[in-house]
Amino acid sequence: MIKILFVCHGNICRSPMAEFVMKKLVQDLQAVIPSKTSLTAADFEIASAATSTEEIGNPVYPPARRMLASHGIDCSGKTARQMTVADYNYYDYIVLMDQNNLRNLRWILPRDIYEHETNTPFNTSNHTSHKVSLLMDWAGKSRDVADPWYTGDFEATWRDVNEGCKAMLKIICE
Repeated sequence: MIKILFVCHGNICRSPMAEFVMKKLVQDLQAVIPSKTSLTAADFEIASAATSTEEIGNPVYPPARRMLASHGIDCSGKTARQMTVADYNYYDYIVLMDQNNLRNLRWILPRDIYEHETNTPFNTSNHTSHKVSLLMDWAGKSRDVADPWYTGDFEATWRDVNEGCKAMLKIICE
């Protein structure tokens, strides 16, 4: 089982978008990565969480929900929750949307784990050396996923999330 947790600040825009995009990608795995993998959707567990407590219990933000729906993806029932140390121990991959999320992990993870994760450079050729990464790193881009909470540009976020998730899935399945 490959367990992936996507994380953003509030768990109502970017990380749920990544969660449901990745779920859709693994459902269509053979179309996304034709004949390169024996993995199926049953081999994945995918979820999302927040670094903050601000939105706990709230549903996916309506514009993010509409963006997903416009691409045939249903996220009903998803509510925001905060990441825990148990999540760090459980999931194989903790995939953050931006540098602020990485800094905010210091309030969630024990100091030794946080220091290891933030001082170990991410390398897609050796992605198993640590659990924490930024989504766009998987696509070879050192930048944050566009934050629609501030920009209102959910299309840019959609593009970033798709690019990052597809790249991550390709690398994991190789």
